[in-house]
Amino acid sequence: MPTRPAHTLSVSIERDPAAVYRFVHDPGNLPLWARGLARSAWREETGWRVETAGGPVGVEFAPENPFGVVDHTVTADDPPPVVVPMRVVPNADGAEVLFTLFEPDGMTPEELQRDLGLVDSDLHTLKRLMENEPS
Repeated sequence: MPTRPAHTLSVSIERDPAAVYRFVHDPGNLPLWARGLARSAWREETGWRVETAGGPVGVEFAPENPFGVVDHTVTADDPPPVVVPMRVVPNADGAEVLFTLFEPDGMTPEELQRDLGLVDSDLHTLKRLMENEPS
């Protein structure tokens, strides 16, 4: 399979990277900052589920790690799982959150712009939340 076009968006957050990582790595926090994906989140015996605009999907994050890797897999009933690369890395005294979107086959330019807009909005919501939270 050939490589797919990739789009990486990022946001700088004036907050300790470890605090940002802990918050982002908790799937229960997705509805607080990732409204483009999650309306609500709950834990089941088999793992985390989130309610999306298209119905419930499974979400599984990379194991906790010291490198800021917050990759996650989104699994719906029909299409193949979508792997989402995401990182929280130190940026001076703050954090940089990077999110990569790979274009699926058949995505229209309008759908791409919509998805990139949702990700950008979610990252800026995360920034507002993290910078306004007490340390």
